[in-house]
Amino acid sequence: MEPLDAPVLREPAHRVSPRAVVMWTLQALVVLVLLLAGQVVWWLVDDAPSRTLHWVVGAVWLVAGAAYAVAMPQWRYRVHRWEATPRAIYTQSGWLWQERRIAPLSRVQTVDLQRGPVAQLLGLAAVTITTASAAGPVTIHGLDLPVARELVDALTAAAVAETGDAT
Repeated sequence: MEPLDAPVLREPAHRVSPRAVVMWTLQALVVLVLLLAGQVVWWLVDDAPSRTLHWVVGAVWLVAGAAYAVAMPQWRYRVHRWEATPRAIYTQSGWLWQERRIAPLSRVQTVDLQRGPVAQLLGLAAVTITTASAAGPVTIHGLDLPVARELVDALTAAAVAETGDAT
């Protein structure tokens, strides 16, 4: 029987930064530009007399890519949540495939802060918590930099103070 104060899988309390929507939109647009660049290369190397297929494929990629760049960031923002308690870190992430995870602090091995170029421009960061779990690390994307730094400090201090052996 589990103790009454054991962590329970539930929806975390905090949303990521609203600027994460901008970050995810810019990342989607980069992918869209790369796909359209491939379309342009195909146009230039194809010696077929008709360009109809190029126009159709380009239009489909443009419409699908624009829909993705608009819908995906908004949906991810609605889904992505996080919360740190004295006993565990709770996360919820995803878009089409959503995941809700809980990492007891007794299982935390490392806490990392990452900032890619777009995140740096927007003052955002990601925090990755590596645990003694076969499921792999838990990552919270799109945090305001001060919040991410505070979370890293708090999780590091809590993990050091935890008497468990992270196994």
